[in-house]
Amino acid sequence: MRIGQGIDIHRWSDDPRRTLRLGTVEISHSPGLDGHSDADAVTHALCDALLSAVNLGTIGQHFPDTDETWRGANSADLLTRVLSLVAAAGFVTESATVTVVAERPRLAPYFESMSAALSTLVGAPVSLSATTAEGLGSLGSGEGLAAVAVALVKEK
Repeated sequence: MRIGQGIDIHRWSDDPRRTLRLGTVEISHSPGLDGHSDADAVTHALCDALLSAVNLGTIGQHFPDTDETWRGANSADLLTRVLSLVAAAGFVTESATVTVVAERPRLAPYFESMSAALSTLVGAPVSLSATTAEGLGSLGSGEGLAAVAVALVKEK
């Protein structure tokens, strides 16, 4: 068994056309996040946790923001590619959890759908939670959103 950790942070976008997508689920009534791909911080953190668990680098190494191939990329597709890398390394995911740190929006109503979507993609339970930064720092002042993920994998 191996454990990996991943962290992803994005600032809020000024572009009114950006939608907020977290855990592959569109979150309504919220501005989107700024990023090269779809800026799905939850899925990005999960990708990094999985890559970390099997010592395969980071999402930024595999899908760099300097490569136009990944501009606007759907993070579900990135996660599928990461899972292929994990499988090729001889591992399978046992479980994962992701915690979002943000002052807004309220995410509890979306946890069930995010968990179902990610669990289906990963083929193992993925749980979600959220907390605030209690007004401290850039996250606490509402400048963006962070996600922290932990993944447990085992050798096939």
